[in-house]
Amino acid sequence: MTTYREVLGDPRFRLLFTTRTLGIVGDSLRITTLAVLIYAGTGSALLSAVAFGIGFLPQLLGSMLLGSLTDSLRPRLLITAGYLLDATAAALLALVRMPVAASLLLVGAVAVLTPVFNGASGRLVAETLQGDAYVLGRSLTNVASSGAQLLGLAGGGVTVALLGPPGALLVAAGLHLANALAIRLRLPDLPPLRRATGSVLRQSLRGNGDLLRRTPVRRLLLAQWLPSAAVTGAESLVIAYAGARGFPAGGYGFLLACLPVGMLVGDLLVGRFAAPATRERLVAPLAALMGLPLLVFALPAPLPLCAAALLAAGFGFAYALGLQRPFLDALPADAQGQAFTLLGSGNMTLQGVGPALFGTAATLTGTGPAMAAAGTAAALTALWIATWHRPTPAPAPALAEPAETAGTTETGGNGDGRDNGGGGGGLSGYSSDVRVSGSGSSRTGMQGDSSGSGCSVT
Repeated sequence: MTTYREVLGDPRFRLLFTTRTLGIVGDSLRITTLAVLIYAGTGSALLSAVAFGIGFLPQLLGSMLLGSLTDSLRPRLLITAGYLLDATAAALLALVRMPVAASLLLVGAVAVLTPVFNGASGRLVAETLQGDAYVLGRSLTNVASSGAQLLGLAGGGVTVALLGPPGALLVAAGLHLANALAIRLRLPDLPPLRRATGSVLRQSLRGNGDLLRRTPVRRLLLAQWLPSAAVTGAESLVIAYAGARGFPAGGYGFLLACLPVGMLVGDLLVGRFAAPATRERLVAPLAALMGLPLLVFALPAPLPLCAAALLAAGFGFAYALGLQRPFLDALPADAQGQAFTLLGSGNMTLQGVGPALFGTAATLTGTGPAMAAAGTAAALTALWIATWHRPTPAPAPALAEPAETAGTTETGGNGDGRDNGGGGGGLSGYSSDVRVSGSGSSRTGMQGDSSGSGCSVT
């Protein structure tokens, strides 16, 4: 079975993983600091909340209108430009006194382009890691993203207190600038998956339409969007629920921490210790685990039981690991970047819609019943997934070769026209057991992991 150590041993993945983690810390620090600045300047809780969420909803617009750029431009150029743009935005917020509307517009404009840059990074990860290494790579990314987000949000207040808002924003800018330099200097200048033909807008709309018309892709996108949107809707009501129940001061903070802790534990345990076929069999049960524990909020449950329910729901998020190989295998080879762009922006958008939807329900039914309704929605989605999701069949065992062939293979290569370094795309310097050789060939070996890792994908 592939291990986290083997995945992190790949230089290209390690670079993408490290820069992405630092980028999330910088983003979280910028979000927190901007919200503090706006609240201090206006006294408006509404504007402060808008500042906190302005980086999410515009991503859908960028995905729908600009998603084709992910596959038609060189990934090093795109990822470097993304980090430079983030650094510039943070530096402008730190050094230039702007009206609130201008600050929000700046952050929103950067958010429109964010899914394009993230999609390029996601495509490179899919090209770099193969088989089960890809799933573990996604698991590591999920764990690090959650940890980095918590660090950025929690450390934001400390950084603002020590350096002031401008200093905190300059720290965020420095992190993004360091990432841009690392990508520019250390990432190979790989070619795009396809050449740009026609307008970006037309290509993006047509590409998204083509993806959504494919039944397997559409199902797998919805399966990754809907449960998390429902649980996020419940999470958004935790503070109101704790207040209505009269929990001790700080009780809501304890409850809010339970969900990400459960997510971290779930990703680590399921990603590391469950075999690839087991992860795929656990998709529907784990998705149900996201929702069923939330039913306790319909009752006057004590604080420890509420915490246990949120921990279990967070653990259930590991269901997505079992969908990663089927999702990657379902994608057309020349539209993987656009598919990852659509996946990420759809997640961000629906995680904004979920709180609005179940928050509205809470005004009619109360917070507890609304949280239970969100859990019911996640459980029903799990039932729907169970109606069509089937684990990927295990590859047939290879037949033993005649002695003469085996001898020839040993001295001349691996017998399939490739050299022993896993060559093919000019990238043989990376270990062949955790990557797919060559740009644009990331689907090779994904079904049965024929190139050596013996495992599966996200």
